[in-house]
Amino acid sequence: MPSDAVLYQAAALCLTYPDDDLYARLPLVREAAPPLREFTDHAAVTPRPELAGHYVRVFDSGDRRSLHLSRWYDEGARRDGMSPARFADLYRRHGLEFTGEELPDFLPSVLEFAARTGDTGLLTGHRAGLERLRTRLTGYGTPYASVLNAVCATLPTVYTEP
Repeated sequence: MPSDAVLYQAAALCLTYPDDDLYARLPLVREAAPPLREFTDHAAVTPRPELAGHYVRVFDSGDRRSLHLSRWYDEGARRDGMSPARFADLYRRHGLEFTGEELPDFLPSVLEFAARTGDTGLLTGHRAGLERLRTRLTGYGTPYASVLNAVCATLPTVYTEP
């Protein structure tokens, strides 16, 4: 298990639709994953219907701020291994069966996978897309950007040519 497993599991919870489970676990997430405190503190004082409406406005905007990693691709060309089916295949190879309501490339699912298995390959392989998502969330002014900031801080930096 990676040293960041608790952070990944907590970030997965923060990036799912805000429900009773999130609100019940906010104190635990706040203590267990200090890098997520900006988000957890915001969520703790935001009424659930308001946070839920904000979540929908932020993430149900098509590809602009999608939490589906296969939608983030480089220079308009999909790379090998980006289809949701390949995510599910990798989960199965690690002995996990994907049964979620979302597609297997849903970022919270990928974060849970990394937390459970220690395999951060999907996160590092999609680092550039995660950075683009982080930038868009920051530009939108949402507290969800702080969750992406925390996740991206655990990953190797993206190499850009000079």
